[in-house]
Amino acid sequence: MAKKVLIVVTSHAEIHEGKTTGVWLSEFAEAYMEFRKKGYDITVTSPLGGKAPVDPGSVGPDTPEEILDAAKYLENTVNLSEVTCEGFDAIFLPGGHGAMYDLPKHPKLQELLRDFYAGNKIVAAVCHGPAALVGAALSNGLPLVAGKRVNAFTDREEAETTLAPHLPFLLESRLRDLGAIFVAAPNWSSHHEEDGNLITGQNPQSTLAVTQAVIAKLG
Repeated sequence: MAKKVLIVVTSHAEIHEGKTTGVWLSEFAEAYMEFRKKGYDITVTSPLGGKAPVDPGSVGPDTPEEILDAAKYLENTVNLSEVTCEGFDAIFLPGGHGAMYDLPKHPKLQELLRDFYAGNKIVAAVCHGPAALVGAALSNGLPLVAGKRVNAFTDREEAETTLAPHLPFLLESRLRDLGAIFVAAPNWSSHHEEDGNLITGQNPQSTLAVTQAVIAKLG
């Protein structure tokens, strides 16, 4: 039986005053392509379903064709309300600033994260994808990330984007507030943390490391 991976992307497209955001395309595409190569079944889902927005900052003249091509898998995402953890082996959350807005407070996603984690399934996220984890609690009410080694887009990296004043919160700071053991690496370097079945990566450069860690666990 092929392994099944649920990829959750943001539906949120605006930061402020016409500044648009969405999914960081390489974080989605690199993971999607690696999972595909392994023959995994992939379902792409989002809070609103349908077409997921791509962050325009993640696409440029140097973007490889295969990354651009993967955008077609964001054209018709499944609505999160229609998904359960049944049959899936892992959940993967790519970033893009949009993830900071709709993923942390989506009740169905919080339920899915709890069910995946409690079911001994893999929960993986990269860059701003771990924003989804700030709303996730275990059945005992404790934050899912409390006491766990976690990585995500750092406050220092966020300062370089100059978008920090417009965001709902700072991701590293919030994870630390929830009791996570946040392990940061130098800005824009590939880094990821594994704490049992929780796998998190720091930035776009960390996507492949997180994806390969998921694959190593899934086999």
